[in-house]
Amino acid sequence: MTYFVYVLLSQKDKNLYIGCTTNLEKRLKRHNTGQVMATKNRRPLVRIHKEIFVNKADAFNRERFLKSLWAGRFKDKIKKEYLNKISHSINKNG
Repeated sequence: MTYFVYVLLSQKDKNLYIGCTTNLEKRLKRHNTGQVMATKNRRPLVRIHKEIFVNKADAFNRERFLKSLWAGRFKDKIKKEYLNKISHSINKNG
């Protein structure tokens, strides 16, 4: 089975949410329809990063790490890269 660790960006408050799932599209849909309590009031959410694992323990360990303070620089980098990409896209098409 394949496991996904993902990072979502709230377009409402610009904060990140980290999660783990076996069905990424279904999980993202649940987040954006308000079925996940942790993100219900932070919608809409956009997936800005994903990692794929074949081992469940590895996936959940990675999720736990990304939720820790130790991963702060990594999360800031992902968020900054995504926001820069969106900014360039808007300026290019705007």
